[in-house]
Amino acid sequence: MIELAAAGWTARLLPEQGAAFAALSWHGMALLAPLPLGANPNASFAGAFVMAPWANRLDAGRLPFGGNIHQLRVNRAEDNTAIHGLVRELPWQVAAAGDAAATLVLCLSSPPFQLAARLDLALGAGGLRLDLSLRNLAAEPVPMGLGWHPFFTRPVGTRLAFAATTLLARDARALPLAAQPTTGIDGDEASYEGLDTHFAGWDGTLRITRPDCTLVLRAEGAWAQNLQVFAPAGSGVLCAEPVSHVPDAPNRPGLAALGPLTMVAPDALLRGSLSLTATR
Repeated sequence: MIELAAAGWTARLLPEQGAAFAALSWHGMALLAPLPLGANPNASFAGAFVMAPWANRLDAGRLPFGGNIHQLRVNRAEDNTAIHGLVRELPWQVAAAGDAAATLVLCLSSPPFQLAARLDLALGAGGLRLDLSLRNLAAEPVPMGLGWHPFFTRPVGTRLAFAATTLLARDARALPLAAQPTTGIDGDEASYEGLDTHFAGWDGTLRITRPDCTLVLRAEGAWAQNLQVFAPAGSGVLCAEPVSHVPDAPNRPGLAALGPLTMVAPDALLRGSLSLTATR
């Protein structure tokens, strides 16, 4: 475990468990639902994890590109999908760690993916800064995506606000069916509880207003236009997930224009960044 602290912020990271956050707090207030000691971050509604080289779901694990269909491992058997990528299940190495910042790295070889991932995190007076990048080590362009999946705590009375242009209606497996116009969300639990919904045309900023503090998340790079909102009824958590593409994008040609996987050239980078600030 790595512990970071600065300017009233504290974080606990689990490099060997997918580079997951076990906790994130500001002046003693838990911003992420704390992961219980010894719990699996991939099987708990707590903490936060990174998603790569794709985010959300791929139907039946199919990844078509280059005239072939690459078969990825289905890791959610109940809905026959490959979900949230591969890196959350693997140990990362600590490339650097200090009192308030850390860099974690991972090399992945799982055809068709050959990549180097890097996660930079820093705490300070400006809040949390997080940068995730993927470098394509393959000899040919490969489609990739990435995201961040936080489980924000949701006290009663928590409001969510963000602007977007498009909502994706979904089926029972949370796979997208059709695009609908939207202005986003600006409201209390009644406006978002029960969603597992993708929003495209996001402006890259969201606000979570709790009774005790207000959080503002600003996304950049590959994360600046697509957002997944997951708020299971009665769970007490709110997942507002910056992602680089729509769910199942390579198998949904009619919707992929709203957020495709990115064809990353050899030795090129795909990068998403965010900042998280808090005020009383």
